[in-house]
Amino acid sequence: MSTERSSIITPSPQQSRLLRDTLGQFATGVTVITTQDSEGQPAGMTANSFNSVSLDPALVLWSIDKQSLGYEAFTSREHFAVHVLRADQQHVSNLFAGRGADKFGQIQWSEGPDGIPRLEECAAYFHCRRVQCIEGGDHTILLGEVLEFSAFGGEPLIFHRGRYRALSGE
Repeated sequence: MSTERSSIITPSPQQSRLLRDTLGQFATGVTVITTQDSEGQPAGMTANSFNSVSLDPALVLWSIDKQSLGYEAFTSREHFAVHVLRADQQHVSNLFAGRGADKFGQIQWSEGPDGIPRLEECAAYFHCRRVQCIEGGDHTILLGEVLEFSAFGGEPLIFHRGRYRALSGE
């Protein structure tokens, strides 16, 4: 067994870009995560860091940049919802990835359990209770217990190498 210790090195700007490009080789699905802010207003953002953790208990995770506008809402509220986007929902991904727009005024949504915004017509939906926030460098990882879920089907929206992609073949 090795007793070597690794130290965390802050990459140079060029290394950061190279690392980002290399990480982009991993294709991901695209989600919109929603919650309420401290004033009870809907909050949401696009995330491709969503992942399953456990079936028993039912746990999922995603991560948020500590500089994100919605950081306080997502890390302080008890509940959030994950919406897996369909291939025809690139506009929804772009809307929630942007800043400043009235995001919820431009899409169809309803109030879900615990007052959390629930987007219409996504491929899948998970209503979660935040059970832990884990520090992870410039991001915070949110671990959530799945309280309710639904699958509606359709081809997923895929992100790979900095672009939206479509699945090819069966």
